[in-house]
Amino acid sequence: MSDEEPTPTFEPGDVVYGADPFDGDKQARPWLVLSNHEDRPFHGEQYIAVTLTTKSWLDGLLEIPDDDWIRGGTPEQSRIVSWGVQSLSSDDIAFWQGRLTQRLVDDAVASLVDELRQ
Repeated sequence: MSDEEPTPTFEPGDVVYGADPFDGDKQARPWLVLSNHEDRPFHGEQYIAVTLTTKSWLDGLLEIPDDDWIRGGTPEQSRIVSWGVQSLSSDDIAFWQGRLTQRLVDDAVASLVDELRQ
């Protein structure tokens, strides 16, 4: 029997903090989970996510108003980088940071789709 707790399963709207796939743990950052379908392979092990940033000067960022945080938050005002998409492994996630509204998740998905169509 193991003393390890089971790995939590994150859902769309969850903001998690974890490794940047390009820089590893030294550049960990918050990620907004966009997709985690139960009928897909690797449910609860792999997530489609977009990154958050504190930068404000980049074009095309999605603002996160305070009232769009259902629970939790970020230490600094953050924005969603819809083109910063990644397949994030549960092994790369250090902790759950909060949950955003479905409206903002839908806006992030629409913005990502717009990026892909350009």
